[in-house]
Amino acid sequence: MAGCCADTLIGKTERKTESWRRAYRALNHGEARKACRRSSELHVFPQEARNFARLFVDLQDERHEADYDPGWRCFKSDIENRIGDAGSAISDFEALGTRVRRAFAAHVLFKRRS
Repeated sequence: MAGCCADTLIGKTERKTESWRRAYRALNHGEARKACRRSSELHVFPQEARNFARLFVDLQDERHEADYDPGWRCFKSDIENRIGDAGSAISDFEALGTRVRRAFAAHVLFKRRS
């Protein structure tokens, strides 16, 4: 998600620049998770963006479980499936128009002010 945000806001051709790295590092995973769970705000995005958001949350949950639950076990095939899911979600998200991706980047990077 950090790469998608930086690519959308700064540009893929700028990946070696400080501004791209700053945009990449701007993603706070906890805040992004909250933003991806706010269905009342996500409904304005196409299904591909909502799928991307949902998978971000799901994969973060699974990573935390794997990192912090000493009893956690899985099969290699499960991991391979999740990698495939992530690849598909990223491809579908990147196929969206720049305007949608930019709005989504703003949604996950910037706090909403009342």
